[in-house]
Amino acid sequence: MAQEPPAQPPSERRIAHLDMDAFYASVELLRYPELCGQAVVIGGRSVHQPVELPDGSRQYSRLRDYVGRGVVTTSTYEARALGVFSAMGTMKAARLAPEAILLPANFDAYRRYSRLFKEAVAGVAPDIEDRGIDEIYIDLTSVPGATRELAQRIKQAVRDATGLSCSIGVTPNKLLSKICSELDKPDGVTILTLDEVPARIWPLAARKINGIGPKAAEKLTALGIHTIGDLAHAKPAFLQNHFGASTALWMHRSANGLDDRPVATHTETKSVSRETTFEHDLDARADRATLSGIFTSLCERVAADLQRKQLLTRTVGIKLRYDDFSGATRDLTLPLATADAHTIRRAAGECLRRVPLQKKLRLLGVRASSLCLLDEQPATVQGDLWAE
Repeated sequence: MAQEPPAQPPSERRIAHLDMDAFYASVELLRYPELCGQAVVIGGRSVHQPVELPDGSRQYSRLRDYVGRGVVTTSTYEARALGVFSAMGTMKAARLAPEAILLPANFDAYRRYSRLFKEAVAGVAPDIEDRGIDEIYIDLTSVPGATRELAQRIKQAVRDATGLSCSIGVTPNKLLSKICSELDKPDGVTILTLDEVPARIWPLAARKINGIGPKAAEKLTALGIHTIGDLAHAKPAFLQNHFGASTALWMHRSANGLDDRPVATHTETKSVSRETTFEHDLDARADRATLSGIFTSLCERVAADLQRKQLLTRTVGIKLRYDDFSGATRDLTLPLATADAHTIRRAAGECLRRVPLQKKLRLLGVRASSLCLLDEQPATVQGDLWAE
């Protein structure tokens, strides 16, 4: 049950969103500092580790040489400038940036650095909501000090503990802080009041609101709504006709910078999930290789989240959303609890076989529920029991 802090007037809250800068890639650059400033891609499947040469240098795999069905886990900002982003098929990424360095993911290292940066932040501001391996919300309302000075103290604490940079947005609510943490990346601080929403938030594209995916953004564009400001000025009845009552209300409030959600500092984790909305609808047959890579990546991330939280799952499920906005879910209960990526991938694949795949897909998700602590069940299903 979430423990909520005492209610504060919306304009008096100071809520921060901290997002680590290109987290996985940045951790790898600590290990391979000679790659700083280069286009580096993390991900793929069966990617070789760098080879140590006799002269002390390293030989790296190049994206142009990759053959397989994997997806990009993350990329450095230099690779992003070439069009390579997370969840992109690695073969497509190779066409965009053939000379980019390709490294395998190292989730053990990412979990360790995740723990380090969160412990560092807690030393400055203890009211934290964990949102994943590389991002947190922080309630600064009751922390003494000027807002910018606090943000800089947090950033320095993170850098001292990890050697990594982060970006922070501080506003009166979670929704705006999430947007603002992206505005001055990398290594940025953005502070915003509600009075500044029209000038600084309304000019942004509507898709910058967390929760408006590519398909919804495309639909808004077709309706003549391009920016957050356009959405804020749209008639609620007009939005309701096209998106339904609840989504229309959420869109209208979000566009006007309204969000009452507290920072949930203590929660009982009931499920762990990862999902992605595609830039364009994918066909289960024609885009099978791309979907397979994305599906595997989602399972690996769910497994990493479970391991970081010291949790095991007994129930694995999937979530699909089709191009007509209809959806489907399926679940499978395992004989023994697990946090193994291969086991989760196999169970999720069994769920996938039980859903119709005639229509194109716009969203794919994987969910782990029926959770227990690691020390409550020492015996787990091993990864080699079920091959992918």
